[in-house]
Amino acid sequence: AQEAPEKEAPQTEEKHEGKHDCKHHHHETAALQAKLEAEEKKNADLKNQLLRTAAEYDNYRKRTAKEKEAIYPEAKASTLASMLPVLDNFERAMAAPCSDADFKKGMELIRKAFDELLEKQGVEAFGEVGDPFDPQLHAAVAHTDDESAGENCIAEVFQKGYRMGDRVLRYAMVKVAN
Repeated sequence: AQEAPEKEAPQTEEKHEGKHDCKHHHHETAALQAKLEAEEKKNADLKNQLLRTAAEYDNYRKRTAKEKEAIYPEAKASTLASMLPVLDNFERAMAAPCSDADFKKGMELIRKAFDELLEKQGVEAFGEVGDPFDPQLHAAVAHTDDESAGENCIAEVFQKGYRMGDRVLRYAMVKVAN
């Protein structure tokens, strides 16, 4: 007789707990749904932040690549331009009289190697007597009236000009006629 009431008591509690569980379950589900929505929003925000960061990084990478591309030719041109006074002095030395044929031949070989180096780098000299004067390439440091020279032509070259592609490394210093 004692066993029966013990069985019923838990059944009553189970029914009561069952009703309570349903309400409790509904509240838990709503809370979990709200938490899930909050986490999904956080996830979407993080995803957007990641996409923005990736886009910013891509822009940064492209910008630095462009800057790097711009710096190299500028540095190269600057380095080559700084060698030009050495080349001028070398030409003056070679123009001086020299009785030592072997020395002169050695100097010519060095000069040829220098010319080849400049050519490999795309550097070319300009500014010859008779060329038309071009203010984009030549610096007129003197003027002469010479009937034998053409109109607005170079009559004398004091210092050769050099360019690398479209970039002028040094303007030619010239005397312009007429």
